[in-house]
Amino acid sequence: MKKSTVIETKERTRKVSSGPLREKARSMQRLIEAVGKVIQKSGYAGLNVAAICKEAGLDRKLVYNYFGSLDDLIETYVRQKDYWNAKAKTAIENLVQNPQEINADNVSSLLQGQFEAMLKDKALQKIIHWEIGEKNEILKKLSNSREEMGEQLLRHVDPYFVSDGIDIRAILALQIGGLYYLSLHAESNGSTFCGLDINQPQGKERIKNALDSIIHKAFEKADFTINP
Repeated sequence: MKKSTVIETKERTRKVSSGPLREKARSMQRLIEAVGKVIQKSGYAGLNVAAICKEAGLDRKLVYNYFGSLDDLIETYVRQKDYWNAKAKTAIENLVQNPQEINADNVSSLLQGQFEAMLKDKALQKIIHWEIGEKNEILKKLSNSREEMGEQLLRHVDPYFVSDGIDIRAILALQIGGLYYLSLHAESNGSTFCGLDINQPQGKERIKNALDSIIHKAFEKADFTINP
């Protein structure tokens, strides 16, 4: 067989195989996105294979072929939407691998990112609301995954605060929990909280400034001479 013929045959094989792979990836993403659309339209109770596949315009068997089960499809969706498991993951992994880069600016940036994500992403708001309002194994796994990721970072942060009386974990817990609540409160009824309207630019900016100030004041007392 001529060399050119061999090359052409290999090229055709690659095109044939890459076509189905691309189609599978597109179909998987359509199913994942359909989960969010069903939640928006019918709430969590409306999540079933029939409703999701109708929204995606795909055969029901693809849920099982591509994800194994309905629960695994839903878990894939919530992980894609979760701020800490998706958008913040790379930044956290970088800080864990390079702990010398941990500082107030980087920690503040993670919190600012969570705040922005919660305010803008209606799907993320739905997931957090679902998580705090109902016992669910999928959401428990999501929460545990966040905790595991956070623990990797906090193990490097803790040593800086051992001798100064600053409970950095408690400070971060209050900030992260507060951001979740403020965002859900603003979305649910649009009212103010402590006189602040975070649906308006000025109110949102005041919260972001307070976040940054608290983190920087805590890190001012950190002992960076310690090697974690």
